[in-house]
Amino acid sequence: MAEEIVRIGALGHQGDGVVEGEPGLFVPYVLPGETVRIERGEKDHAALKGIVDPSPERVKAPCPHFMRCGGCALQHVEEEVYAEWKRGLVVEALRLQNIEAEVEPLIRAQPRSRRRAAFAVTRAKAGAAYGYYAKGTHTIVQVKECPLVRPEIEAAMGPLAELVAKGLSRKGRASVLVTLTEAGLDVMVNGGKPLDMDLRMDLSEGADRLDLARLSWEGEIVAERRAPVLELSGVPVSLAPGAFLQATAEGEAALVAEVRRALSGAGSVADLFAGCGTFTFALAHEATVMALEGEGAQAAALERAFRREGPRLHLREVKAERRDLFRRPLLASEMKKLGGVVFDPPRAGAAAQAEEIARSSVPKVAAVSCNPATLARDLGTLLAGGYKITRIQPVDQFLWSPHIEVAAHLVKD
Repeated sequence: MAEEIVRIGALGHQGDGVVEGEPGLFVPYVLPGETVRIERGEKDHAALKGIVDPSPERVKAPCPHFMRCGGCALQHVEEEVYAEWKRGLVVEALRLQNIEAEVEPLIRAQPRSRRRAAFAVTRAKAGAAYGYYAKGTHTIVQVKECPLVRPEIEAAMGPLAELVAKGLSRKGRASVLVTLTEAGLDVMVNGGKPLDMDLRMDLSEGADRLDLARLSWEGEIVAERRAPVLELSGVPVSLAPGAFLQATAEGEAALVAEVRRALSGAGSVADLFAGCGTFTFALAHEATVMALEGEGAQAAALERAFRREGPRLHLREVKAERRDLFRRPLLASEMKKLGGVVFDPPRAGAAAQAEEIARSSVPKVAAVSCNPATLARDLGTLLAGGYKITRIQPVDQFLWSPHIEVAAHLVKD
């Protein structure tokens, strides 16, 4: 297909450029105002073939794999422009729900701060091929470095790939999730061959050799040399395999500070979609907490941590319960004695739960989300129920990507 020259009018919500005069055509790795050469593909995307007239806001990408690896979309953007674009994702999501609220400046992510990463591994003629997928494909781009992740994870990727490849079929492909904990690396592998005695032995010996805290294979723990512990607001928590946690320690601290600020003075609170206790333990220093979480292993980890550490740290009472809040949201009638609620659901949001909160008389609410669109929808529900937004704070934990966390404060008189 013939190449053509176009001008870029804006950045879309996924970080791709929108072609001027063709709002349905997107080009990756470009900036507003640039003139570029493209080759049209199928549907609504075109391939970038060259920059004819670059933007003064274009910078050199810090990673040599950028534009081949699909992990990052925006390494070529000057820092201030990037920060304002990312804040704008929240502004636009609110606008689409007809919500008028001031959005605070972005709390920024830093390079080499991600404490969790997932990468792909497959067998190769000489050991293992590993890395991230190219944009929009299942092609693995071999990476030797990654400026997103903590150095401990970067250094372990190659040795982990060699270990995992031993448990793959000839055409097999594994997903390797690595979490940096205070006890070392917690590794969870999916896509491998079924465990037998020989494979179990190889993996166990490899976990010892690499000094892993824990290695899980297809949902089964095959080696645990040390409990993978993270400290959440001063409380050591032994994580369940694959348990939810905030992507960076700095982002977690920022979100915890927002939630504590939003619920300050609330003597009794509910932490909905509580995970392993990111907000529970922060709040329990000043309030009694009802912590509800749908995943049983995470709810159990939270409860164990409180029983073990709560008395020593003089925490207030915490009641942890497994509860599917999508099917059985906490009802307005169950919130009568609460002074505050925080909810931090998955990307799909908390439509049913937001409706119950809107019907309640809870005076203070903190809403946390990794999806501005579903957050804006849920905030609309709360506003219709009589709440007022007092603060919106975007927090960047996903550097150079279109993903962002947001914390909102609401009150009802």
